[in-house]
Amino acid sequence: MRREIELLNDERFGPEERSSRAPLAQSQPDEDLLDAYSRAVITAAEKVSPSVVYIEVQQPASSRRGNPPRAPRDAPREVKGSGSGFIFTPDGFILTNSHVVHGSRRIEVTVSDGRKYEADLIGDDPDTDLAVIRINAPNLVPVELGEAQNIRVGQLVVAIGNPYGFQYSVTAGVVSALGRSLRAQSGRLMDDVIQTDAALNPGNSGGPLVNSRGEVVGVNTAMILPAQGICFATSIDTAKFVASRLIRDGKVSRSYIGLAGQNVPLPRRIVRYYNLEVESGILIVSFEDNSPARNAGLREGDIIIGFDEQPTAGIDDLHKLLTENRIGNKAEVLIIRNTEQLRIEVVPEESLTAASK
Repeated sequence: MRREIELLNDERFGPEERSSRAPLAQSQPDEDLLDAYSRAVITAAEKVSPSVVYIEVQQPASSRRGNPPRAPRDAPREVKGSGSGFIFTPDGFILTNSHVVHGSRRIEVTVSDGRKYEADLIGDDPDTDLAVIRINAPNLVPVELGEAQNIRVGQLVVAIGNPYGFQYSVTAGVVSALGRSLRAQSGRLMDDVIQTDAALNPGNSGGPLVNSRGEVVGVNTAMILPAQGICFATSIDTAKFVASRLIRDGKVSRSYIGLAGQNVPLPRRIVRYYNLEVESGILIVSFEDNSPARNAGLREGDIIIGFDEQPTAGIDDLHKLLTENRIGNKAEVLIIRNTEQLRIEVVPEESLTAASK
């Protein structure tokens, strides 16, 4: 390269000769960059692909979320689905998406060398769209898990999965944004979600999102249709926490107080009079039977503006505060009833959804 630059600067060559040689010197760095990019993608794919699995499931028709009910005459008893996952321990634990395996009657896993195994559902968590299944198989290759805190916007990422059944497909892109929020099918808000333009399609769900070193930094979970290049992955830090709880308990425990509500703005005079930290709250619309909220004395029409000394401007704020450590412990709910500000003690219980898993 240095020799080419010296020749181009040599006065023995006229302007025409120098200009004719310039593209050769300028194109070489571009080729080097493209080769380096290709090598990074190839290295990551070759390292992780042996750990990626193809998941096929059989589910009762009623367990498929989001499908409209059919007339009884033409309703199938079972539906088939598929997705992706990846082995993260040598003894056969596999991470995937909850929506891939939720309610499955049978789960079959195909590993990279074509072997097929029936899998057991260890647990799934619809609130983070994560699940753990397990196969009993020899010579498994686990992935290396990375750290989400080391991810940077713009860095190279590689997605590996089985879109539309095309097994072990590789796509590459960059991290488009960090800290996104995405609504899970359970209704809760998933935080710390990674946005990427690495192409995802149906069937990629549950597959790994990998950095250039072959470390898994996310679990591919969703795309926005009909948009192109807007895809999402659950942070690996979230996945580590959820997977550990699913392996230990088969569920992720959360607390609940048993009410339905909607976000509403507060009257400006109320905000000013009580010097409130929020300008909106949660209007209580209804209660579950024998719920902690109803038993505590909350009423329909009350507006929740705080929980355990933390402001709650909306339902998502309340969900974030209803963690496992709140179960069985008294918490003070700050409400507006008519125009009066009241504090009511409530004792959250374990979420029935989590308890039933």
